[in-house]
Amino acid sequence: MKSTPKQYHSINCQNCGHINSIALTHCQNCHAPLNRNKKTPTRSFTMNWSVVPLIGILALAGILYLVWKTRSLPVQKATNTNSISTGSENTLKQEYTPLLASGNSFSGYSTFRSPELRQALKKLGIDWRYQLGMDEMHFSKQIEQLNQGKTDLAFSTLDEFLLQKVNGKVVGLIDRTMGGDAVILNTKKYPKLRSLQDLTQLVQQQRSQGKLLDIAFTGNSPSEYLALLLSAKFEEFQLSDFQIRRVEDAADAWKLIQDPRQNVAVAVVWEPYVTQAQNQGYTVVLSSGDAQGAIVDVIIASNRLIQSQPDKLSDFLAAYYRRVDADMRDASRLKQQIAQDGQLSAEDAIAVIQGIKFFTATEAQSWLTDGTFEKRINSTAAILTLAGKMEQVPTNPKNLFTPQFVTQAANNTQTLIDLIRADNPTLASKLAGQEIALTPRKFDRNSLTTAPNIGNLQVNGNVKFAYDSATLTPEGKQTLDRLAAEMSDFNDRTVAVRVIGHTSRTGLAALNQKLSQQRSQVVANYLKSRLKLQIVAEGKGFRQPLSGISPQDPRNQRTEIRLVRVGT
Repeated sequence: MKSTPKQYHSINCQNCGHINSIALTHCQNCHAPLNRNKKTPTRSFTMNWSVVPLIGILALAGILYLVWKTRSLPVQKATNTNSISTGSENTLKQEYTPLLASGNSFSGYSTFRSPELRQALKKLGIDWRYQLGMDEMHFSKQIEQLNQGKTDLAFSTLDEFLLQKVNGKVVGLIDRTMGGDAVILNTKKYPKLRSLQDLTQLVQQQRSQGKLLDIAFTGNSPSEYLALLLSAKFEEFQLSDFQIRRVEDAADAWKLIQDPRQNVAVAVVWEPYVTQAQNQGYTVVLSSGDAQGAIVDVIIASNRLIQSQPDKLSDFLAAYYRRVDADMRDASRLKQQIAQDGQLSAEDAIAVIQGIKFFTATEAQSWLTDGTFEKRINSTAAILTLAGKMEQVPTNPKNLFTPQFVTQAANNTQTLIDLIRADNPTLASKLAGQEIALTPRKFDRNSLTTAPNIGNLQVNGNVKFAYDSATLTPEGKQTLDRLAAEMSDFNDRTVAVRVIGHTSRTGLAALNQKLSQQRSQVVANYLKSRLKLQIVAEGKGFRQPLSGISPQDPRNQRTEIRLVRVGT
């Protein structure tokens, strides 16, 4: 390259340095005379085309050198959620840990499917995916994928978890339904069907005509477990008395019970169909709101994830429970999320939320560490064992779960609780999972004796008294102790108990009436000392003997423990 002769187009002022046009005689800035011998050239070049190939060769050599030099340097990986920049603004690519979960479309899992959680996890270096299977309600398929290493996490009810051989553990708790699942009686088709006692009579009536009543529910779901619980806890209800109609979804069970051409006497459904059934005149005989904690949803992590990515698992749970905390502060967000996720109306979304109680991180940690969850495993396994679904109750339930990975999330929530407790104690209590103290509901004797029946509880053993007295025998006390433990989960705001004493027809009616009243009162007092439920005693003497046996038969000497409805 060579320069052309200089071409002058301006003059520098020697006084102030201002550059002036060559046509001027005085500086435009300071008006000093310009020295025309001191001119400023502009640089203009022309190309010598003979050297172009040489320039290209040199440029290519420089590029190859830079590539070699760059590849010879060690690679630096991103280790946090922010891009790493050098002084020369070279940004390294963010790396993400993939986490894949399988689950169904239950509204209680909607947060796991939300774009907000996915975005929050991405900031933590987690590529989160929620997989809905074609056979989504069958948890066995989800566990098969987990055990094969195709997924890292799964979500299910505790009963389904216990029924499967899982290569993993429960690492967190999602929710427990509080009325979101219910057993519905077909009062529309059978107007007298309002309790389990009525159901027994209807079953016998239909059987005498050579007919079998149907019960409809979603198989391998909370609905089936609630049906098993009803069969285990109430003496008038046995699944073997019905033709079972297993369906794919609660919507199908709801359609069947509404169809007058069907012989469906009972359906087990979840929200929003529970509320719809109540509004249309069907009878809710028992719901998950009556048997608190009966249905618990859990987070299951594979052993592979627990061992290889413990920090990412803690990060995942912290991000999830942070979303739960946010929903506690602003319930409208959760309502909108559930409505959009399930394509529900605002009214149906509210019904769903009212039927579910979500665990916060601190409450989940408490359940996993104070023995509550272990107790829940034992009681759930007992129901499944009685139903023939499990061989035995787990000998060491603590091996099925770990509280280790909710610690970070619980600490985050506790920090938030400490910050807001003074200004918003109600929200602080909700975040801690503490129930708002409600004034106990009191009912007079007449209200309890006339309350709608639910059914007689199954009493495993004999409530025995000393001969011709109202004194409980040691065997009678042991029977009531077991019964009280089984009744402890019932909600004292929705159900109460009537203890009904009966005698055989021997001796004077007045004496039998007095003895039956005394015995029922002794049982009521014994249960009251162990339960929060309101309990009333009734003596019937020998006025209501059992059907099919003689009134003098000693089997008529019995004590019924009847659950009645006092709220919804």
